[in-house]
Amino acid sequence: MTVIPHWLEKRAMLSPNDIAVQFVNGEKVTFQTLREDAIHFAKQLHALGVQPKSRISLLSNNSYNMVVAIHALSYLEVTVVLLNTKLAQGELLFQFNDSDSTICIYADELKGKIEKIRDQQNSLTYSFSEIKRASAKAFTLPTEIHLDDVFTIMYTSGTTGFPKGVLHTYGNHFWSATASALNLGIHEEDKWLATLPLFHVSGLSILIKSVLYGMPVHLHEKFEMNAFMKDILENGVTIVSVVTVMLEQLLRELGNREVPASLRCVLLGGGPAPKPLLERCKDKSIPVFQSYGMTETASQIVTLSNKDALRKIGSAGKPLFPAQLKIVIDGKEAAPNEVGEIVVKGPMVTNGYYNRDEANRETIKDGWLFTGDLGYVDDEGFLYVLDRRKDLIISGGENIYPAEVEGVLKAVEGIVDAGVIGVPDEKWGQVPVAFVVKESKDS
Repeated sequence: MTVIPHWLEKRAMLSPNDIAVQFVNGEKVTFQTLREDAIHFAKQLHALGVQPKSRISLLSNNSYNMVVAIHALSYLEVTVVLLNTKLAQGELLFQFNDSDSTICIYADELKGKIEKIRDQQNSLTYSFSEIKRASAKAFTLPTEIHLDDVFTIMYTSGTTGFPKGVLHTYGNHFWSATASALNLGIHEEDKWLATLPLFHVSGLSILIKSVLYGMPVHLHEKFEMNAFMKDILENGVTIVSVVTVMLEQLLRELGNREVPASLRCVLLGGGPAPKPLLERCKDKSIPVFQSYGMTETASQIVTLSNKDALRKIGSAGKPLFPAQLKIVIDGKEAAPNEVGEIVVKGPMVTNGYYNRDEANRETIKDGWLFTGDLGYVDDEGFLYVLDRRKDLIISGGENIYPAEVEGVLKAVEGIVDAGVIGVPDEKWGQVPVAFVVKESKDS
């Protein structure tokens, strides 16, 4: 079993006075302070009965308390089940029970969300404020991390069926951060803007990169345009993770302004982006790096590099250094430019879903993850993601990819968003139907 030093212990030893987290109000926390706060919080949790190797659910929006809790739970060597704050009470109860969690930790303002969990027999719930009032009970702090140990569980619909808990080992997270660094590099002045939820793998990955790289995270509770723009235009952030809708809003807000040279990477994920949007970003010199990944790959696994960003607009790039990728059609590897299912492999890829043997057999074969996404690889090995396989529309024997139609529609002046679905049709089998959101006259 491969072991490394506990990552927060190591980081606090290497650069104790460097900034770990900066907040919208300008407050900053060093790695040494983060370590001390996480250890104290872990001792309070230990006093409340949190046991090693258990599964603890965590329900919180982005906050310093959430950052501290995640690191504290790593000191306690438990598996953290990260719950999505947008879910209904019944959905949260399902994930709590399905993961065999014993305790739910939650942000005070989300008390109403955990009523069903709290009312369930044999389950315990503690708010951040309740934990902070608890006495501290010492325990032996781990000095190492076993990379094969499961650190987090995040629920996703995955490639098939009902929500499933994706198992992420410390090694999955470590290799994801390492692979990203091998592609983007690590610069001394780097600051990563995090507005995406930490309960999503894209948000959590930034938190882990921070500790491994020794890099400050500018943490926002949520995506709010004024604070987002201030960090980009005035506070020198160098990297920001976005999804398409955020990129569209950034373009609108910029107007005739340019982004500063300090912004070296806008990492775009969350699905295929319309090519017209990427062309507009190119015209504005916004350094967009399209990527491809999912919960099962612990964030990005394919990313466009800086040298190819302009000449390969629309591509998600090539697999990151430790990763492999192929396109499969009917069980066989496709030729270049043939559309098929995207299949990936690498040390950042999950070993499977929690207690889902059938789904694991269907999805993971010989270490390869069958993603359920459709795409092709060109003659140079660059991946182009087309759509989810389940969203494919087959009309008169022709394949129609909703994402491509949506991209064309959103390029039309006056349309700010569009969605395309297939509906049954007697003549063609299916026909596409579009739903569009028009630009408001007040915007």
